[in-house]
Amino acid sequence: MGRPGYPYGPYQPGPYGPPRRPTNAMAIIALVSSLVFAPLGIVFGHISLSQIKRTGEEGRGLAMAGLAIGYIMVITVVLFLLLAVILISMAPRDDAPYGDTPGISYSAAAPYA
Repeated sequence: MGRPGYPYGPYQPGPYGPPRRPTNAMAIIALVSSLVFAPLGIVFGHISLSQIKRTGEEGRGLAMAGLAIGYIMVITVVLFLLLAVILISMAPRDDAPYGDTPGISYSAAAPYA
């Protein structure tokens, strides 16, 4: 009927269903690295999606989460830096050297005694 030690013939799913496909390790790495260093999470996310598509492994949700978090973090940092540059460039500048305050004459001050 079947091979020795497996009396039921070809594989029959057990009470818990068929065996699960392995989770893509790169998808896990993409999720974790997107929280630590977002650009690396984006790269690993794209690599893991192509591996999942090719091999049929699990982990598409992890890879997509890593990509989403990575892109959101990168966009947030870029917008923050852009806003900081704009605010710094709009800040008033005091180009007068120290002691040359307009409207105050230091030459008319009383000398030290």
